[in-house]
Parts: sequence; C-alpha cells; structure tokens
Amino acid sequence: MRIIRDVIGIFGIFEAVYERIKKILIPPRAYSWQTLIYLSLFSWLMSSLSGGIVKDIIAFCGWLFLIFGTAWYTTDSPLYIPGTNMPIGAVITGFLVSVFAFGQEEDVLTPRTIVLWPTIAAVITAMAEFFEGTGTEAKTQIPKIEERQKIIVLLGSCMVISCWLQFYFVTENWINEYPSLLVDNYKGSAFVIKTQSTDKIPKNGVLILDKLAPQVEAQIAEQPWSQVEQWLINARQNVNNLGRQVIQTNLATYEERFLWRVEPCVSNIKDGYKLDLISIWDGPSSNPRGYYIEKSCRVGPGGYYLVKSCRIDPVLASESASSETARKTEDRNTIAEIECEGKTSFSVASPPQQK
Repeated sequence: MRIIRDVIGIFGIFEAVYERIKKILIPPRAYSWQTLIYLSLFSWLMSSLSGGIVKDIIAFCGWLFLIFGTAWYTTDSPLYIPGTNMPIGAVITGFLVSVFAFGQEEDVLTPRTIVLWPTIAAVITAMAEFFEGTGTEAKTQIPKIEERQKIIVLLGSCMVISCWLQFYFVTENWINEYPSLLVDNYKGSAFVIKTQSTDKIPKNGVLILDKLAPQVEAQIAEQPWSQVEQWLINARQNVNNLGRQVIQTNLATYEERFLWRVEPCVSNIKDGYKLDLISIWDGPSSNPRGYYIEKSCRVGPGGYYLVKSCRIDPVLASESASSETARKTEDRNTIAEIECEGKTSFSVASPPQQK
C-alpha cells in the first residue's frame, strides 16, 4: 500500500506541475497577458514571412504586444529588488522598451540601449504609482506624499547610474580613438583607475618614427653632399611634409592622428650632422609639458663619385682633324650617407628646439 501511495504522490506532483503550466500557458480570458504574448509571437512569425514596409509594421506591433504583455504579467504579483521599491518586472520591461526604441537589427545591445535602460525602468516604476489596480480595472490616482519622495529618489538614482554608464562608454571610446592616452599617469584622477598594465611608450608615436625614418633615408642616402646640406637647411619643411603623409597613411583609423606632429632637430657633430626625428603629442596630458618620442640619425659624407665633363670646341673645316681640341675635366664629388638608430627614446618634457 505504501508503494501505491508513493506512486499516487508522484502522479500528484506531475499533476500540480501540469496545472501550473496550464495556468501560465492557457489564458483565463481573451483579454490577458498571455494573449498579448501569443500575439507578439504570431507577429514575429508573420514578419519573418513578409518583406518591405509590411514586415516593419508587423514587427512593430509584435514589439508592442511583447512589452505590454510582459509589463502586465510582472505587475500582477511583483517581486521587488531588495532594498528598493523597483519591481523586477519594471527592469525587464525597461530593457525591452530600450531595445525596441534604441536597438538595431544587427546589434541589439547598443551603448544607448544600456545607458537608458535604468532610467526607462525607473520611469515605468513611477508610472505604476499613478494607477490603482491591474488590467481593465486600473484607475488613475495621485501618489501619496511619501510615495512621491520614493519616486523622486528612484528616478534620481537611476539617472545617476545612466550617467555613469554613459561615462564608461565615453571613456572606452576615447581609449579606442586615442590609444596614446593609456600611456599617461592617472594616479591623480578621481574617476579613472588602471586595472592592468599598459605600454610605457605610445605605439602610434613609435610607429610614426619607424615609418618616417626609411623615407628620410631614401631622400638623403647616396645623394650629393651639397644637396643634402641644402635638404638639412630646409629640414623643418621636408620632415613636416613627410610626417603628415606618414600620419595620414598609418593612423587613418584613429582620431588621434590630428594630435601628432613631427619636427626635426639638426645639430652639428664632428663628422657631419645629427638629425633628430621627433614625434610630438599635442593631445591632453597629465604633464603640462607633454611628451615626445625621438629617433636620432647621423648624416655625414660617406664616399665619392667621379664626374667627367668633356667640352668640344669647333674648328675650321680646312684644318686637320688633329687640330680639333678637346678639353676634359674630372670632378670628384662627395655623396652622403645616413644611419638611423633602431631604438626610440620617450621623454616627458617639452621637445628640444632647432639648433
């Protein structure tokens, strides 16, 4: 008999589960939250089989059915977030409203969707305080004074959360568009804290010099020494032009390309000249003097080449061919060589001035 009772008890559990599922899935009446949920599913099915503007209209109606159905279900017997007067249903409904209003077809969770989610959930919670009852029996009312205070505190708190979320996305966007900011020191910041180690030298600044040095070498190496000295006299203009080309080509995907510039610094040394290529950061920095990255190159005479010039003077036709005179001269010209260091130096200071 005990076994029979146990079997009957097991069937009783299944029957209770079945009744619970039946109560959730089968609407007690035509006007209920289950009906709205089923209409939303039916609308999405129809929209998947449609196209053009008809698809958009049906999908729009499906979103409305889902939002109102979810809000209705979660307000029948609401569960509150511990320590607050915000029901969990308002959070779920707020998320659906935010996705519906600001989501995109290819990307549902956009930054705007997440930022406005808490504020929309607070507005939905506040709206419920202006109604009494549920469903068709709901009536408008004016919240009591103590309820108004709770509404104001809730709205203000959720708006602050939205502001912090927006600040996070703004900071993340800055880091993506201006990666050189990661090199800076944030110990004095009240809002930004480094959670992991970063590069000590900005990669984009090093990239500019690594791409610029070969171009400078190509314009100087094995050129006549007189031309190279003239190039060094106009080094500021020449290096600036090459630097702008390098920055526009290699930093095209970064907004910080407008905050980098290149300057040369030419100084005399024993056997030639020292050419310093300097990439300077003009963006925000915790140090008022900013910082720069430097790569040094040595420019000097490296060898010689011979140029033979011949001048033919005309003579009278009656004269013998042996009377033709030819003057030949030989000139020995110096060519330049350049050697740039492989390493770069990073300095937190004002860039050096042209000597």
